[in-house]
Amino acid sequence: MTAKELRQKYLDFFESKGHAIIPSAPLVPENDPTVLFTTAGMHPLVPFLMGEKHPLGTRLVNVQKCVRTPDIDDVGDNRHLTFFEMMGNWSLGDYFKREAIEWSFEFITSEKWLGLDPRRLYVTVFEGDDDAPLDQESINIWQEQFKKVGIEAKVAEDKIVDFEKRIVPLGKDDNWWGPAGETGPCGPDSEMFYDVSPENGAVEGKFEELNGPRLVEIWNDVFMEYNKKADGTFEKLAQQNVDTGMGLERTLVTLTGKDNVFETDIFQPIIRKIEEISGQDYKDENNQKAMRIIADHFRTATFMIADGVQPSNVERGYILRRLIRRAVRQGKILGIEKDFAGAVAAVVIDEYGESYPELAKNKDKIFEELELEETRFKQTLEKGLKKIKDVIAESRKTEKILGSEAFMQFSTYGFPLELTREIAKEHGIGVDEEGFHEEFKKHQELSRTASGGMFKGGLADAGEKSAQLHTATHLLLAALRKVLGEHVFQKGSNITAERLRFDFSHDKKMTPEEIQQVEKLVNVAISKDIPVKCEEMTLEEAQKEGAMGVFGEKYGDKVKVYSILDLSREICGGPHATQTGELGKFRIAKEEASSAGVRRIKAVLE
Repeated sequence: MTAKELRQKYLDFFESKGHAIIPSAPLVPENDPTVLFTTAGMHPLVPFLMGEKHPLGTRLVNVQKCVRTPDIDDVGDNRHLTFFEMMGNWSLGDYFKREAIEWSFEFITSEKWLGLDPRRLYVTVFEGDDDAPLDQESINIWQEQFKKVGIEAKVAEDKIVDFEKRIVPLGKDDNWWGPAGETGPCGPDSEMFYDVSPENGAVEGKFEELNGPRLVEIWNDVFMEYNKKADGTFEKLAQQNVDTGMGLERTLVTLTGKDNVFETDIFQPIIRKIEEISGQDYKDENNQKAMRIIADHFRTATFMIADGVQPSNVERGYILRRLIRRAVRQGKILGIEKDFAGAVAAVVIDEYGESYPELAKNKDKIFEELELEETRFKQTLEKGLKKIKDVIAESRKTEKILGSEAFMQFSTYGFPLELTREIAKEHGIGVDEEGFHEEFKKHQELSRTASGGMFKGGLADAGEKSAQLHTATHLLLAALRKVLGEHVFQKGSNITAERLRFDFSHDKKMTPEEIQQVEKLVNVAISKDIPVKCEEMTLEEAQKEGAMGVFGEKYGDKVKVYSILDLSREICGGPHATQTGELGKFRIAKEEASSAGVRRIKAVLE
């Protein structure tokens, strides 16, 4: 089975069970400043799991693109990835445990669908504690499913599994989901594991020892049936939801019997291209780590750029830059001298373009950003590598690179700390990371001093005019998104008593007509003298209500949300005007480039 066939089978199966197919949400979370990337299938659906009505109903299914970055340094082995696809289906107060488990079993074992051997399937359930009882209902339903295929599935009370004892009760650390914060929806889950090594004889032993090498998790059904209250107690939810997740890459490895995901059709075309460019053979174990890093990182980078991320030294842009630069350096290790990022990305676009049309739609932007970053890095890489060799030689005595030297590699040659650490590790020495961070903080403080002592909220003056200009920035963002498109997000702002400066994501110069349209929309809103409403709420409540925010702000337990009718709703530190009519006439004084993929507007109120 190919990745494309697996994706389609999953969607077809749940569509046959009355689920509406929804598209993957972007990798950049919408209206959620608490995370850099979409990390799970349920992430974009949180408002609907919390009770908001979804326009397509109460049964949903999709394949969600996700990025998780904590394990970047581990990519190159046979299992770690930065980008992955999560197949998921949801019940929003509709069906519950019986349907979820029955359908999971049917999809996994039916010859019409995945056709996996039910004798190699093992499951876990919540064992119960003071907060919630043993999930006996899930146990009963699983036993019914196994009985259909002639298997008497018993409970492994002592967590020792064998052919009969294949239902394993586990505690909260393993079989409980949520809540995301201190309070909120949560509940037990049931996970499915598949025996990937039947040639090694019967499965028998402690589940914790078999989990991973022998029994591989392929699916998770989460049953959100409780609400955790502020006092730490649990109550039953009025709307009980099902949230499931099945990793496409991991499932494909299981289905194909391959040793790892890089041997499947997901990565083989990409690796063949890397072999062609480098003249090296993937079968040579000396080449495998480098080729896997290149394949993984450029696949992730291609998807990130398609969703509007540009390389930079902060936040999402920093992660993207780090991925590209790690991949380019691994290319050097393979002996690749020419630019090759675009050629690898072209294969990714060809392989995924049908499932994710945004790749083909944004291919020119993808090639442009990759090639620009590759060129930029190569210009500094040689100098940096020469310098770091000297630094390593000087650091032999202490067996550690000084923090000041590591920071110099970052500030002068564009080497992320992780790259310096990686090179140092190859030479058997460490890095004074605490010293690096101290230098980094000094640099930030100098930058803040040089920029005029901005304080929280991006304001250098809290006077009446500044408050009016701050309200104008909210109207400006709303107008830009209406005129240019919903790819526009705030990338930074600075407000004084005289003018506002606003940076936003957009990849080309605005036309005079677009500038005029934006000015007009802002001035129409001003002329209507709309009240500027301020509410205090939790960050979770603000996100639920669709308030926009800038990632990186240090939000407290409570946030202020400023609303201007349905035009604008933003999390903000203030201050603001009380009515839009106070603003006067809005005029854009200048529109210019700020950085790659970011434009800057300077505007005044007259």
